[in-house]
Amino acid sequence: MELIHSVLTDEEREFLAQQPVLVALSGGADSVALLRALLAAGCDCRAAHCNFHLRGEESMRDEQFVRDLCQRLDVPLTVKDFDVTAYQCEHGGSVEMACRELRYTWFEQERQRQGCPVIAIAHHADDQVETFFLNLLRGTGVKGLSGMQRLNGHIWRPLLGVSRNDLLEHLSSLGQDYVTDSTNAQNDYRRNRLRNIVLPVIEQQFPSSDRRILDTMDNLARDHALLKTLVNEILPDERHFDIKALCDTPHASTLLYHRIRHLGFNREQCVNIIEAARQGHSGRQFSANGHLLVINRQTIDIEPLNEPDDIEIPLDLTYGLQSPVHINIEQGDMPFSPHMCDGKHTVAFNTSLLDCQRVVLRHWRRGDRIRPFGMNGTKLVSDLFNDLKLNHADRQSAWLLEADGDILWVLGYRAAALYPIQKESQNYLILRQI
Repeated sequence: MELIHSVLTDEEREFLAQQPVLVALSGGADSVALLRALLAAGCDCRAAHCNFHLRGEESMRDEQFVRDLCQRLDVPLTVKDFDVTAYQCEHGGSVEMACRELRYTWFEQERQRQGCPVIAIAHHADDQVETFFLNLLRGTGVKGLSGMQRLNGHIWRPLLGVSRNDLLEHLSSLGQDYVTDSTNAQNDYRRNRLRNIVLPVIEQQFPSSDRRILDTMDNLARDHALLKTLVNEILPDERHFDIKALCDTPHASTLLYHRIRHLGFNREQCVNIIEAARQGHSGRQFSANGHLLVINRQTIDIEPLNEPDDIEIPLDLTYGLQSPVHINIEQGDMPFSPHMCDGKHTVAFNTSLLDCQRVVLRHWRRGDRIRPFGMNGTKLVSDLFNDLKLNHADRQSAWLLEADGDILWVLGYRAAALYPIQKESQNYLILRQI
């Protein structure tokens, strides 16, 4: 009963009295303990289970366990199958990141479909400590070190104050079984290495260190809340800033960062913004996540980026193009050599490109991805623009060559590793931007 009372605050109990809760249920000890505790607290629970099919029969075992558990507890269950490999091929990234993106996107869809105000996730106190160290090791600020929030949007984590040992003891008292993911014992992921190797040594050498770390995280969360309040009072307008007043403020770049970080701007950008503003670089632009920051004579202003146009210009690969960009196309008449193209203004592809049904020239759109040479998976074209340090105007004016839905060439900057040419082959096309 002690766990049940620690899961819900009085305010949460009142809020959820007449509303269903969507519980992310993997079948592991944490999520099973969460489901049992919420049910015992009187919550109307709906369960959602993801099957990523990454562990063969073990994945099917987990799904069957969840189905049996929900049937026995009379909890409505929705199961979703995912093809992680296909998702990675389209979006890139690691298996861990792909699963996370797929999982949370689907949870939100289910939350809306079933009319649930929150998605209950079984992150607990041990996860908080792991998050502290992971964020510390990758480099972060006060917010990152304060860890996960109990309520973040529609994501609700009611077990953050409960240790895993307490969850296991609660399940044991109920006689409730659960499944164990065999990959948790493997150290292929950073979090597993931290959990299985590093933290046990720290706990052995410094008993009760996890509790002191949690207290520190709580203090940091309070400090961050105060910092946010003070920053908003100093800079009440998040879109327009007086350059003189801002630059005369102590720690101006840090102040600016905490005011506009939620728009996607990072610390390095804010340092450069303040430096450019102090040097009077009027017209200098910075962009982040759909926002454009412009340094004017007396003010720094942030506006939404204009959406790119939808103009598409068909390209005949047998003739080339004269306008708006002059592109010559030549078919190979001698063995191909990589020296024939620079990958920027002159690129080459296998003649199988001629079989494409739709080849167009267009401007960049949000979400566009390219598969660069030497990289597994794809990369956002916007990230490529960031690497190249292109300003807003150059990004908007850049032309992309698309063939049957794939980005083949960002003209003047980079070609994709698609339609590759065999060594010394004569079956190739050379596209040259004039």
